Amino acid sequence: MSAKDCGNHGHCQRRKLCRRLFAAVLTFIIVVLVVILVDWLVLRPSKPKFYLKDTSVFQLNLTAGANLLTTVMQVTLASRNLNDRVGIYYDELDAFAAYKGQRITASTAIPTGYQGHDDVVVWSPYLYGAAVAVAPYLAVSLNQDREAGLLLVYIKAEGRLRWKVGAWISGHYHLQANCPAFLAIDNGKGSGSAPSFHLQQISSCSVDV
Repeated sequence: MSAKDCGNHGHCQRRKLCRRLFAAVLTFIIVVLVVILVDWLVLRPSKPKFYLKDTSVFQLNLTAGANLLTTVMQVTLASRNLNDRVGIYYDELDAFAAYKGQRITASTAIPTGYQGHDDVVVWSPYLYGAAVAVAPYLAVSLNQDREAGLLLVYIKAEGRLRWKVGAWISGHYHLQANCPAFLAIDNGKGSGSAPSFHLQQISSCSVDV
């Protein structure tokens, strides 16, 4: 049985050329993806390290009977990229404060941008909570903590990041940082304008990516 004749040798040659070209392009793409995957597995990007360097509470007023909390504080967060050859793009990042699992301030946007290898970025946003309703048991606990002069709140940062390896940039990953802030009463040595509570020591944050 004879082989089927294409009938148009020029058309057959063009089809063969297109197949070879498509195969070459596909092979090139596969090789590039394999190289990127190997680099990714070798580098294994480490999640950024977050530190809470400072927290100053300027206002912490609880409306009697209504359980409405008004808060003004300034925090200083630092992030370090622990990777030697992997950069980080912060595309979205918000910070807020929580007390015993309840958010007590609104989210404040933190400036985003690129963080190079082993770089450190520092942010100092203000966090505001205006007449935030809190549960009755939290109001009781907060009053007790204030009277004792010791307060534990959590400063949280949430957002999205991307990894950069050479010319390749990954998709988005969700970022969560949770920073305990151990605060003590600070009477400001007689100055009425000083913060009422202040961070006692630099705090390391737990980070999930």
